[in-house]
Amino acid sequence: MPGERAKHTLRVELSARRAALSAPELEREATALAATAGTLGATGWVCAYVPVGGEPGSTAMLDALRSGGARVLLPITGKPGPLNWAEYTGPSALRRARYGLLEPIGPVLSPEAVAEAELILVPALAVDRRGVRLGRGAGYYDRTLPGAHPDARLIAVVRDDELVGHLPEQPHDIRMGWALTPHAGLHRLGVDRATE
Repeated sequence: MPGERAKHTLRVELSARRAALSAPELEREATALAATAGTLGATGWVCAYVPVGGEPGSTAMLDALRSGGARVLLPITGKPGPLNWAEYTGPSALRRARYGLLEPIGPVLSPEAVAEAELILVPALAVDRRGVRLGRGAGYYDRTLPGAHPDARLIAVVRDDELVGHLPEQPHDIRMGWALTPHAGLHRLGVDRATE
């Protein structure tokens, strides 16, 4: 399938770029994302994730959301399918999980919990200005996001140079409404640039 081949090539390229980032740059990006996350205005449930490897951000982003009044849910790894969730209560209550991820040690909530979130931070390798997101290819978020509330803000978290003009899109892809980048902040996606 041509779209999937193009996505695979992009995943390899973007993952290699992330692997080459220096620790000081990752720290600068994490600090900037935490500062912006604190201004998102979420006071209800937020679905997020713990950035790992070269993903932009850190648990400071989650702590900023909590400091602003949000209750943060993080995904629990499991079989391919919609994600289960558990509440984030701080870095000391995280444990190592599959794929090198970190997840909360508290009670597990069903995939339906995503419907309660007013804001969903979604990991991405890239997102384009139309809102097309490039994930890692396992499909967990493609299976989870259809359960989100229609008014939930879907925000792809990417590095500044990972907000791009165009990505290949497939019918199952769910478009993001926003991109959050470390240095340029929050971007509205899928709108006419002249009206931004």
